[in-house]
Amino acid sequence: MAGASYDTRRGELTTYFDRTAVEAWSRLTSDAPVSRIRATVRAGRDAMRGTLLSWLPADMTGLRLLDAGCGTGALSVEAARRGAEVVAIDVSPTLVGLARERLPTIPGAGSIDFRVGDMLDPGLGRFDHVVAMDSLIHYSAADIVRALAALGARTDGSVLFTVAPRTALLTVMHAAGQFFPRGDRSPAIVPVTEGGLRRRIAAEPALDGFTWSQSHRINSGFYLSNAITLTRASQPRPHPEAPKHSGGLEGALQPAARSLEGSFEAAAPHLRMRGMDETGGTAA
Repeated sequence: MAGASYDTRRGELTTYFDRTAVEAWSRLTSDAPVSRIRATVRAGRDAMRGTLLSWLPADMTGLRLLDAGCGTGALSVEAARRGAEVVAIDVSPTLVGLARERLPTIPGAGSIDFRVGDMLDPGLGRFDHVVAMDSLIHYSAADIVRALAALGARTDGSVLFTVAPRTALLTVMHAAGQFFPRGDRSPAIVPVTEGGLRRRIAAEPALDGFTWSQSHRINSGFYLSNAITLTRASQPRPHPEAPKHSGGLEGALQPAARSLEGSFEAAAPHLRMRGMDETGGTAA
């Protein structure tokens, strides 16, 4: 499990998405008019969601998917439309509530189980695929890898996630964000280098069965995020019966990282740039 630093940041994200940025996040994840800055974030998040969905099977009938940091549930809905049995979890009760209110009719065999809670909870069971869109971008590289190890331990197919790439542009945007009023600042993200992240993943014994299979960066104004896929190379294990849950919890970063005004949409939650006009990752 993640350590104290993870738990501390998770608490900050919960406060942000449930108290500070409720209205801003609600508008950002809808089709309501937004400022030009937030429009670039919305476009970037849409592009990132499309990229992650393109890396998942077109037919997901009978497959279990964990949307870790689901935010208002846009990615969960698309996966369910492909037939997936989705467990959508986020750290923010408010975002999960919005997701439930906006849930359209899902035709076919797909379904969504929205929860508020810890995405790293082993009680969620095993999955064929895990997606953590913009729900890990607020955590250090060490905490990201620990979260990936926990998720990978119960994933038979692939783990798709995003990180904030350490670039000169992102550094400038962070600096600019310091001039925004405090109420307009989303939780700080933690940029990481691809080389450093690769080395940490390679050194993590719990991820020995996975290979770094693809990477793609989305750059849209104030949204800058890098998508990565870890694919299990070994033969997947059979699923035990899906566990029953005690309540409706969902979380994305509660557990391991969460999406930014991100909570993610949870996560955490589209890349929320620190000091960025409250647009922040549920993580999708």
